[in-house]
Amino acid sequence: MEEEQEKDAARRHREKMEKRKAVQDAEVAGKTIAQKGLLMVHTGPGKGKSTAAFGLALRALGHGWKVGVVQFGKGGWRSGEREMLEKLGQVSLGQVSWHTLGEGFTWETQDRARDEAAARRAWETACKLMDDPEIRLLVLDELNISLRYEHLPLSEVVERLAARRDDLHVVVTGRNAKPEMIAAADLVTEMTLVKHHFAAGVKAQEGIEF
Repeated sequence: MEEEQEKDAARRHREKMEKRKAVQDAEVAGKTIAQKGLLMVHTGPGKGKSTAAFGLALRALGHGWKVGVVQFGKGGWRSGEREMLEKLGQVSLGQVSWHTLGEGFTWETQDRARDEAAARRAWETACKLMDDPEIRLLVLDELNISLRYEHLPLSEVVERLAARRDDLHVVVTGRNAKPEMIAAADLVTEMTLVKHHFAAGVKAQEGIEF
């Protein structure tokens, strides 16, 4: 009796998965665009936006792509991701073009003119990397923050990203993504905050936050 029940359960599972596969195969067959440079946005109050972007960069490097990274706002410390890429020789070999051009968070600088100048330098660097035909993935880390504080004209940034070449993938990170950025994007992921150790008094830690 038990053996028959197991066989029946196995049969029902197989039939269910066959139907699921047919639906999945039909959905995949309906996609007609083989290649497209994507504008991806990682936003939301939860942790992991930049972490996910750098994970994507590592995946791209694994396929032999050349990757560009421009960090807006950040500038007070060297991240573990950059340290690792340098140890792997990806920076010195030219596979990664990394630019940390911020001067720290805006509440630390307390100087709007400096923040705007730093954002402009970072954006000009980003535009040069977008024009480099060898770059296939560009990470614009914390660009959303610069746009939130209006350190850069939103319309200029969105129009330039929309006009990027067809084979360039761009990842924009930072909370509070503007509606215009979300509308222009091909993929938007919102990190939802459920619980964070910072609220319990735990400071940012090396290897976890940076």
